Amino acid sequence: MTICVKCLVSGKVQGVFFRASTREQALMLGITGYARNLADGRVEVIACGERSAVDQFRSWLSRGPAAARVTGVACEPQETHGYQSFTVQ
Repeated sequence: MTICVKCLVSGKVQGVFFRASTREQALMLGITGYARNLADGRVEVIACGERSAVDQFRSWLSRGPAAARVTGVACEPQETHGYQSFTVQ
């Protein structure tokens, strides 16, 4: 079953290759969607895929790449979208 979630990741998540690393993780897990910086310093992530893959992905988001310092991840369900891949915006 495919699910989609929208996650807002806070902390030191801009300028540390967070979006590029997020894309790498998403591609490894078969996740589609996107990651983009927000003006308030957070990163918005839309993730669609099999429930188990999305759960693994959410766990990774709470850590992020080595240079990041994630202080919070807030996710909520989204309607399923037809994303073809995972992009950085």
